[in-house]
Amino acid sequence: MPAIDAFDLTNKVAVVTGGSRGLGREMALAFAEQGADVVIASRKLDNCKRVADEVEALGRRAMPVTYHAGEWRDSDRLADLVFDNFGRCDVLVNNAGMSPLYPSADAITEELYDKVLGVNLKGPFRLSALVGTRMQKAARAGTQPGGSIIFVSSIASHRPTPNELVYGAAKAGVNNLTAGLAATFGPEVRVNCIVPGPFLTDISKAWDLGAFERAAEKSISLRRGGEPHEIVGAALYFASDASSYTTGSLLDVDGGPRTSITAE
Repeated sequence: MPAIDAFDLTNKVAVVTGGSRGLGREMALAFAEQGADVVIASRKLDNCKRVADEVEALGRRAMPVTYHAGEWRDSDRLADLVFDNFGRCDVLVNNAGMSPLYPSADAITEELYDKVLGVNLKGPFRLSALVGTRMQKAARAGTQPGGSIIFVSSIASHRPTPNELVYGAAKAGVNNLTAGLAATFGPEVRVNCIVPGPFLTDISKAWDLGAFERAAEKSISLRRGGEPHEIVGAALYFASDASSYTTGSLLDVDGGPRTSITAE
């Protein structure tokens, strides 16, 4: 096939958690532009509905759904809704996440720890286990060709800062799940992981951007943060047949770590 056709998602069904804003919204719209129907799942239904309207304006079917990744039963409910309404799922993106601030390591409460692990690791595991099992069964029954599960991790899983201790640990678990579920659901279902660095989404509005830009000059090869649309290429690659021989992989999308070499 022509290379560009490998990225085609016509008549596929994609589910994007945390799909109402930021990187999730960009991925949901990109999938729709490539022909997919999209389920937008997030905690705030009104925000999901706005993205669903954007998807439908592109001529694709959309379903907004409330979803709390930290609630085990919500993953069961979401999986049932998807298969009851669409009869299939071809692409699952586990994008929902959270990284609350705390003043010091010893100030991290059990409640905060459990909440961060729940949203960033427990929910993605449960939803992927449910959807991946159904994808695999459908492929073995010949009713669909297979599927793709995409985790969204973080560069904090490799290089955590003092402000991301629990979040980084949870995302390191996501990296491990990528390899484990790729083995579990292969060859019918591919499981891969996008590992973003700092992106200038809504969350960045709370940053000291001047300080961030100065730090980026020293630590990022491209000397800047990512723009939300720059996640789309990685998402389309993993979602589509373009990555038909790729599974269990982590793809850093972080502007590149800058290595300084000082002459002696």
